[in-house]
Amino acid sequence: VQLQASGGGLVQAGGSLRLSCAASGGTFSNYAMSWFRQAPGKEREFVARITWSSGITYYADSVKGRFTISRDNAKSTVYLQMNSLKPEDTAIYYCAVYRGGSVLSPGAYGSWGQGTLVTVSS
Repeated sequence: VQLQASGGGLVQAGGSLRLSCAASGGTFSNYAMSWFRQAPGKEREFVARITWSSGITYYADSVKGRFTISRDNAKSTVYLQMNSLKPEDTAIYYCAVYRGGSVLSPGAYGSWGQGTLVTVSS
């Protein structure tokens, strides 16, 4: 399974970006996917999760109401729509496949994409 994240960039505070995570090399109907992020000098943290089959979503409190995770099963792609961006959202954003365990822990995930950088200026 390979994941390719894209869509990052530089945006002013209050702006929006949409990240994409394209998956290939596997069957995803039984897997949940998540976005994580890692700011400089900080640990990787959970952002949002979605199941492939039922589309159930879950968000970190810090992004709830501003970010929306969605998926297109036909394209094997997961999206993260980010609105009302804040400087503290600046980080490298990663997508990953859930393997088992705590959904908030990076250790529960595999097949990490290479990440895409989001920079929010004040």
